[in-house]
Amino acid sequence: METSGRLASMQLRIFTEPQQGATYDDLLAVARAAERLGYDAFFRSDHFLSMGGDGLPGPTDAWLTLAAIARETSTIRLGTLMTSATFRQPALLAIQVAQADEMSGGRVELGIGAGWFAEEHAAYGFPFPGTPERFDRLEESLEIITGLWGTPAGETFSFTGTHHLLVDSPALPKPVQSPRPPVLIGGLGKRRTPELAARFADEFNVPFASVDQNRTMFGRVDAACEAIGRDPGSIKRSSALVLCCGEDESEIARRAAAIGRDVEELRENGLAGTPSEVVDRLAAFAELGVERVYLQVLDLADLDHLELVARDVMPHA
Repeated sequence: METSGRLASMQLRIFTEPQQGATYDDLLAVARAAERLGYDAFFRSDHFLSMGGDGLPGPTDAWLTLAAIARETSTIRLGTLMTSATFRQPALLAIQVAQADEMSGGRVELGIGAGWFAEEHAAYGFPFPGTPERFDRLEESLEIITGLWGTPAGETFSFTGTHHLLVDSPALPKPVQSPRPPVLIGGLGKRRTPELAARFADEFNVPFASVDQNRTMFGRVDAACEAIGRDPGSIKRSSALVLCCGEDESEIARRAAAIGRDVEELRENGLAGTPSEVVDRLAAFAELGVERVYLQVLDLADLDHLELVARDVMPHA
């Protein structure tokens, strides 16, 4: 397969949506397969309510799950796309992620966002304020989490915000990774999302969007970085795309049907087709400077899907 070196440095990561119906054992099997096959990372969403279907057997908590998987894997990186700032008090989240980092030997990454799924918040009793307040809370959470992690040992951290107050926190425990676990911010917001990414993110992710939308969002992040004097090149660029790869048309159609999607729609909006088609599609993102792609795998029982991409796509990435 000729790729002209277009994907020479792209990393492929597996991204799961367990709120649609998955047990811990299902997720562990995918994470172990991903590690064995050489994928760079295993990520999961942080949701508690199914987006269609009954969601049986019910949700699993993202950070509890990742901490457990950390003890049963050894090399693969682990993280969230995205933990909602509405779900957890930020100092508690800082402790949870730091502990998971220690449990993994320094392999976790924190993807965090403002939250968007109103029905989920109602179903489990999480407050769901308006968009401006959710972004205010996200900003304070980022200030607190990075502030706690960045406080030198033996010193204390205090914070006074509109929504959170910390007084003389010992800022413990510290993560294993230095200076901290990578922070991921993403989305399609025009103003505050790029601004927060410029201030706090190690990686910016564009979820389920076209090449043109990726280009637009990366441009906004670049401009936000330049506005505060940060080198835009210091933020990694990544994209998330639904995966539906098959050796032939019948296998592609079978995998699309298994996740309730149309093949042609997936070819247009995701990563669908034969391995060579997927490589060509990835090349368009690589030309934008995308360094990582999160392959959204929706049928967690289909480990052959991961095998196929590892064998016929990954060598060209």
